Amino acid sequence: MKLARILFFILFVMLLVQSCQEKAVNSNVYLELSDYGLLRDTTLSINRQAIRRHLEQLVRADKDSSQADFTLRAYYANRRPFLWIDRFGADGRADSLLNRLDDLRAMGLRPERFRVAQIKDDLAVLRQLNFQAAGSDVNRVLARLEYNLTKAFLSFSAGQAFGFTNPRYSLNHFDVKDSDSLHVEYHRLFDVPMRRADQSFYEKAFRKIANDSVETFLTAVQPRNPLYQRLQALLQNEATTPQERPKILCNMERCRWHLDDQPFDHQKYVLVNIPAFRLYAVDGDSVSSMRVGCGTTKTKTPLLTSRIKRMDVNPQWIIPRSIIEKDIVRHVGDYGYFSRHRYSVRNRKSGKTVPIEEVTWSKLMDKNYLVVQEGGAGNSLGRIIFRFDNNFSVFLHDTSSPAFFSRDNRGVSHGCVRVQNPYELAVFLLGDKDEKLMDKISYSMTVDSIKSDTVDRDRLISSHTLKPDVPVYLTYYTIYPDAEGKLHKYADVYGFDKVIYRQLKPYVE
Repeated sequence: MKLARILFFILFVMLLVQSCQEKAVNSNVYLELSDYGLLRDTTLSINRQAIRRHLEQLVRADKDSSQADFTLRAYYANRRPFLWIDRFGADGRADSLLNRLDDLRAMGLRPERFRVAQIKDDLAVLRQLNFQAAGSDVNRVLARLEYNLTKAFLSFSAGQAFGFTNPRYSLNHFDVKDSDSLHVEYHRLFDVPMRRADQSFYEKAFRKIANDSVETFLTAVQPRNPLYQRLQALLQNEATTPQERPKILCNMERCRWHLDDQPFDHQKYVLVNIPAFRLYAVDGDSVSSMRVGCGTTKTKTPLLTSRIKRMDVNPQWIIPRSIIEKDIVRHVGDYGYFSRHRYSVRNRKSGKTVPIEEVTWSKLMDKNYLVVQEGGAGNSLGRIIFRFDNNFSVFLHDTSSPAFFSRDNRGVSHGCVRVQNPYELAVFLLGDKDEKLMDKISYSMTVDSIKSDTVDRDRLISSHTLKPDVPVYLTYYTIYPDAEGKLHKYADVYGFDKVIYRQLKPYVE
């Protein structure tokens, strides 16, 4: 039905009502055909094909490159049904979306990226039938509304539900490991299971629009991380300077990432925040923390999620290849060096120890041989290690060189996390605080030599499996609450904020 016909019908009804009133003078008695010329104005004539042509132009002109934008263009390129408009214009669903988009600046997001001003202008033109003043026709306006409303809805909902950036790509294509003229190899730094917006999410979004569930859907996709609201309040604080905004925005973005496993879903967990160089042991409302040492800028600690399954007391240290090739191989023939550090060389396949006099440069460079440091006092892993599954062979462990804990920047390791108070962490991890077990752990961690004839072997323990295991998170927040809940800002020690902000910048103010 054309808009002109609707207007004609309204005018006809008004004439009937007016003619039925007593003593009312009908000013329209002498209307002629020419008086209806306005109703034949082509700017008011709704034509689906014309709308489709305008949508095709909008698809070709849109160069934004997020997954939401690709999905948007595919939807209209395939001539799928209109979502927001019909022969009566655009209804309250558009207002529901705009009500949410009015809060964009409070979230640090740019309204221009979501075309808010254009949507508001076009809605006003449509509802006031002011097409001539706007220099446009109804089909162009309806097409623009249809396209921009969908674009804003998909971009905003996907961004809030999953994040506007992709850390799995950006953080794993950041730290160069090796390169030549043909390829670049990067250190893998992000290995946290997470979800991204996929086709099923976007199809659900389309259904929510069609079923008039816009407000419900937009509420459901808001970030669940409780830190998000605190950071948003900090962003709006009058004391926040323009220089501080990027740090806040990056941490708000981290809160949007849809991680498969989140600390706030658990009663008890261990969290390491790398920029703070601190470990937090959380059990309900009880939070304790301790200093940690993490990887250097060259050997960064990766971000990961796992579960601590076992603690080994007086562990042996299987030395990484990088340390063997950089440091140990040059000491071939120095028997005193190997003796002082209690290093032995083993055949990886047979497990047999190679006599020290038979250790050669070629054997150390051969990946079939291992260099192992004996467990006990002086071992680089310290007296206890906390093991969890991961793809990097990094763990939480004690250290034989605790002096660095007094430093502010504690980037000292090859990737593992060295903990300041390992016995306290061991007790925290125990499900059952068995006094006898705790005594064994304490005793085993303090004996001078586990091979001594004077050691009480009944009090020795080499390993304990945790039941239940405990979630562990190696994270990276440059703004994070301390054990008392007060927010603190930390240096971007690995430069991750810069990487995230570069991806986030098109969306933020």
